[in-house]
Amino acid sequence: MEILHAVADLDFKYCTPIQAAILPPTLAGKDAFGRAQTGTGKTAAFLVAVFTRFLRRPAKEPRPKGTPRALVIAPTRELVIQIEKDARELARYLPLRVLAVYGGMDYDKQRRELTSGSVDLVAATPGRLLDFKRRGDIHLDQVEVLVIDEADRMLDMGFIPDVRTIVHSTPPKSERQTLFFSATLTPEVTRLASQWTTDPVHIEIAPEQVAVDSVDQRVYIVTLRDKFALLYHILNRENATRVLVFANRRDQSERLMENLRRYGIDCALLTGAVDQRKRLRVLEDFREGKIRVVVATDVAGRGLHVEGISHVINYNLPMDPEDYVHRIGRTGRAGASGISICFADEDDGHYLPQVEKFIGRTLSCTHPDDDWLVLPPPLYEAREPKYSSRRPDRPGRSFGPRRGGGPRRGGRRTH
Repeated sequence: MEILHAVADLDFKYCTPIQAAILPPTLAGKDAFGRAQTGTGKTAAFLVAVFTRFLRRPAKEPRPKGTPRALVIAPTRELVIQIEKDARELARYLPLRVLAVYGGMDYDKQRRELTSGSVDLVAATPGRLLDFKRRGDIHLDQVEVLVIDEADRMLDMGFIPDVRTIVHSTPPKSERQTLFFSATLTPEVTRLASQWTTDPVHIEIAPEQVAVDSVDQRVYIVTLRDKFALLYHILNRENATRVLVFANRRDQSERLMENLRRYGIDCALLTGAVDQRKRLRVLEDFREGKIRVVVATDVAGRGLHVEGISHVINYNLPMDPEDYVHRIGRTGRAGASGISICFADEDDGHYLPQVEKFIGRTLSCTHPDDDWLVLPPPLYEAREPKYSSRRPDRPGRSFGPRRGGGPRRGGRRTH
């Protein structure tokens, strides 16, 4: 009843496809492998399973400090923070303690929280979790439920050796419940799932079924010269109440934000260069409506959960079509409607066929009206260029050449 009370408070009325398919076996204690993108409700699915298990099997007291009953491993700080937030909301009527462990924040503060008492669920990035484990601040030998989220992303980021060490620190797979999630099904992901689970139930929600029916997807054919003007008018003429604008590179995002501010549009930046405290502040202000527009790189593409995003705008089309699905998945979440707008220009418009092939449908393209391509004078003067080696930016121009750019893959992030 306590979990249902929290679910009702959150106004969840219907199960998403992944929830409807995976909850019956996981509530019965079975291992599961779920293939689904972010934005499909899988976080709530595994949290409901974990908390139901806790209610059915109360903990044996006393338990040592820093000894979680459930462990959720995720690749990014943003995703770990969101999992902790969702867990606290679903456990609001339960006598459970939930903690998040991730890099980029005060190490000693997290250590004090871990060692101050018993903890029921820990959500963690691999590197920081191993730091605490090596120091003896966290003990994983009593983990009853292990959740490995976004395994494909952890492969991309080079985290799998760390994750393997963590998994081997928990009880044998025959003595724990393991829930394994991945957005893609590669041979490496399949091999990991078979190693770490026991006879798992396989649930697959194909990418082309994700965040498509609930998202109105639009593509504008526009030149590099005119795309900033088009963005300006979309933000001012459409009912764009909460907008996430994606660029492919950090410098593109920075210049785009500066130009939007020159035109009186209040916005904030979310990239890998933004320190963790500021990222959290930006996300909180975005949720509360204090910021209407956030300009981001793909650091926000996965794991960013902000309700009520009305528009996702791909100022640059992503080079990896899977990133397109992750980006537009920030809107149209949990059955709500949303709008995705892409700019296809002479620089990166050639990525569009790859996107269409990946999602299994053709996207209709249109040319914007001429009056949407005319900029008014800016409200403020441009600042001196931050990087003297790059050309100064002008409204309506490309924000840096594409060659050699794009999101870098395979590098390991700070944990």
